[in-house]
Amino acid sequence: MNVLATLDVGTSVIVLRRARPGDVAAIAGLLAADQLGAARDGVRTDADMQAYQRAFAEIDRDPAHVLVVAEAESRVVATMQLSFLPGLARRGALRAQVEAVRVDQAYRSCGVGHAMLGWAISEARQRGCALIQLTTDKARTNAHRFYERLGFVASHEGMKLILDRE
Repeated sequence: MNVLATLDVGTSVIVLRRARPGDVAAIAGLLAADQLGAARDGVRTDADMQAYQRAFAEIDRDPAHVLVVAEAESRVVATMQLSFLPGLARRGALRAQVEAVRVDQAYRSCGVGHAMLGWAISEARQRGCALIQLTTDKARTNAHRFYERLGFVASHEGMKLILDRE
């Protein structure tokens, strides 16, 4: 089952594990179930699901990426991606990048996100990373407070350029 950790969050036991192909629909649902993802994520057509499945397969076969799900009562209730990025900056430091953290509404403020990020920080340390970083949309003010409580600092201004698909 590729269990990464078993976490006691008080009200329930959460199993953190590597995502499996059968989790793709649940992950897509978590991505779509928030204020920003509602407009850009979700499965509306077979082509949407195929795109998610292709992305999952690419992530899953690359050892530099770990797509994680948190499972409670045999149901996927949270997800995140942890990627390991080699670079020349900071004297060739390895860094960990956290992406797409989502927790089901019913499991927010129960310690699931805190436990997942705690695992990610520990995993980054074990792999020899010099730092762990993430980006979060400026509109996600609750997420900003959450990450700050974990010790993350808003140290940089991020920028994006959306590329048209041709």
